[in-house]
Amino acid sequence: MSSSMISRRLALAAMTAAALCASPAVAEPRLPAVDAVLQPLVDQGLWSGSVILVLKDGKVVHSSAAGKRDQATGDPMRPDTIFRAFSMSKPITAVAMMILYDQGKWRPEDPITRFLPELAGVKVFKGMGPDGKPILEAPARMPTMRELMTHTAGFSYGMGRGYVDDQYKALKVMDAPDGETFIARLAQVPLAYEPGTQWMYSASVDVQGAILQRITGQRLDDFMQAKILGPLKMRDTGFVVPPEKRSRFANLYLLSGGKLGPMPPGSGLFYNTYEQRPGFPSGGGGMVTTAGDYARFGQMLLNGGTLGRARIISPAAAKLMTSNQLPAAVVDKDFTNGWQRLRAGYQHGYDGVVVTDPVKGATAMGKDSYMWDGAAGTWFWVDPERKVVFVGMINQFNLQKLPNHEELSQQAIAKVWPSSQARQ
Repeated sequence: MSSSMISRRLALAAMTAAALCASPAVAEPRLPAVDAVLQPLVDQGLWSGSVILVLKDGKVVHSSAAGKRDQATGDPMRPDTIFRAFSMSKPITAVAMMILYDQGKWRPEDPITRFLPELAGVKVFKGMGPDGKPILEAPARMPTMRELMTHTAGFSYGMGRGYVDDQYKALKVMDAPDGETFIARLAQVPLAYEPGTQWMYSASVDVQGAILQRITGQRLDDFMQAKILGPLKMRDTGFVVPPEKRSRFANLYLLSGGKLGPMPPGSGLFYNTYEQRPGFPSGGGGMVTTAGDYARFGQMLLNGGTLGRARIISPAAAKLMTSNQLPAAVVDKDFTNGWQRLRAGYQHGYDGVVVTDPVKGATAMGKDSYMWDGAAGTWFWVDPERKVVFVGMINQFNLQKLPNHEELSQQAIAKVWPSSQARQ
């Protein structure tokens, strides 16, 4: 190989690394198909702004920043804008758990009470009795780690209606100041269903964080920094936005009556200001990140657990995490959360959706794709068939009233790189 060719390849590698680590000042290159479906949402004032990053074969093929980070000041979105990841924290927590899996610290069939004996006496809610009191029974068996990693353990989130969710709210389970208090409160709430029989979006990923702390003796944020964020050079990802980065932090908006407005004051996870280190880092929804950082994370998954010289998890662990872990009996019940509806071909691995059959799943993503999203509109997927990583960042609520931007972006990518198996 000539010295000039070597120099060109080194320069290209350096450009790709810079795009992922620091984000370029000019948003390029672009995929017109992606712009065509997402840019109108910004132009019509339906989105405050967005940052989109697409990698193909490990190289940046699309980078765009559109709209406003702060509508009041007019400050624009930039490639390095920091967003609330909310539930896109979950796949990162899954990787943290897979590190421990590689170390032999847990197995899918382990009962969670191996690590959390406080939950040994937990009951299952069977309905309300004629006297108006809850009917509580011992579960047929304790939830397993596999069920914990797939939202089938019996836990809820406290965001719905009914006796179980009311108990989450009354005991302030999700507002616990530390991991031990979180588990102590959770132990007082019955399971919403028999373990392994249903899929319910839940606090399971926060339970994973508590288990990690029990196993390692480390807080989740410290463990992630040492084992994932640091090695992957995800420099703007974590649970706090420090003062020197606040000017890059996207404001949170609410779409109401067809108009965007600032998120009203409130308390709880959705109103977190990320100014202080949390007492109990929420592995289920407490992180912030950038498109560039998350693209590095996605590329690591696509590479089977490695990025550059950093090996985060083994290929076997990466495969396990991104493979379907649900029995057909659960998938066929048509469980839904937001835009995620489990069905044949569109199933669930560890803390994320897995596409097992694009045709049956009616999705434009390729076979074996792994994806998840966040409450304020962030979304990502890795597509092994196309060797594509897609990361989309926005920060606003009530998006279900708009066109499904996840499907629009997936269809756009399918137009650029058609697949014989995916639905176009």
